[in-house]
Amino acid sequence: MWNPNRMMSEDCLYLNVWVPPTPRPQNLTVMVWIYGGGFYSGSSSLDVYDGRYLAYTEKVVVVSMNYRVGAFGFLALNGSSEAPGNVGLLDQRLALQWIQENIHFFGGNPKQVTIFGESAGGASVGMHVLSPDSRLFFTRAIMQSGVPNTPWATVSFDEARRRANLLGKLVGCSEGNDTELVDCLRNKHPQELIDQEWQVLPYSSLFRFSFVPVIDGVFLPDTPEAMINSGNFKYTQIMLGVNQDEGSYFLLYGAPGFSKDNESLISREDFLEGVKMGVPHANEIGLEAVILQYTDWMDENNPQKNRDAMDDIVGDQNVICPLQHFARSYVRCTFTFLIIEPQTWPGLSGWE
Repeated sequence: MWNPNRMMSEDCLYLNVWVPPTPRPQNLTVMVWIYGGGFYSGSSSLDVYDGRYLAYTEKVVVVSMNYRVGAFGFLALNGSSEAPGNVGLLDQRLALQWIQENIHFFGGNPKQVTIFGESAGGASVGMHVLSPDSRLFFTRAIMQSGVPNTPWATVSFDEARRRANLLGKLVGCSEGNDTELVDCLRNKHPQELIDQEWQVLPYSSLFRFSFVPVIDGVFLPDTPEAMINSGNFKYTQIMLGVNQDEGSYFLLYGAPGFSKDNESLISREDFLEGVKMGVPHANEIGLEAVILQYTDWMDENNPQKNRDAMDDIVGDQNVICPLQHFARSYVRCTFTFLIIEPQTWPGLSGWE
């Protein structure tokens, strides 16, 4: 269900609208889906994101949009009008603006627009909650397993420039100024850029992505952390949620001892090596603190407990703790509720 069902193309900026069947809808709530994928992949056309069931059962208008990802959407060179950064987020905002202007033709109410997304889509939703120029284009927000203050969701302009320059070097575009660099990259085959994107990361990690939003002073006036702490966001109703085993997916793609072909019962040595990849910014003292916190010292060599601890470390750092911080900051301006639902997979669709 996660496999692409369309040919990859740069001609990608489309949106989809689903409405309930007859009678002709009028003034319905609108739900706008923003897909995840680490800001490097994804598509609104995936079968798992088909909105007809949600529109039919809940009597809402469902909209989803594509946005540019990877270097095409988030390559950034500070001071360059050719590569200002965050154009993938601007794609999303343009879709939200289109919805405000046109959704009434489909029976939707532009004053009742809820944006929702998962992982990088959830982080994107949160960035619209933060961004002053996005706040007028929606009413409520739902963030699923992703918030804007998570460590993988943004980089500084300096780091973004380093990655852009390195990508240029990897594909033979290392000479000249910013304009010449961008012109050279544009003349490369898109697949060549995609093939080299992962080479620009500064370290081995289990949960980092190459080209992501930047703190540009415009779309994001300050870091998400600073904006959240100062209360600089849209004051509205929000819903946030996480899942059990948030780190498990990423462990299968690089953590020592993990494999999708077995139970990944890892040794103590694999666990200790995996902690370094799971918390890439930590110094030796920080790593020791993480190991101390997540080790069952009564049974430290238990392979299952080591596996589960790695899952907790990656999930806590990259999803759960940032989301809890976002929620606590929001508590200062609204009511809060805690809802816990038992696991019901595989009976759920991609929207749930």
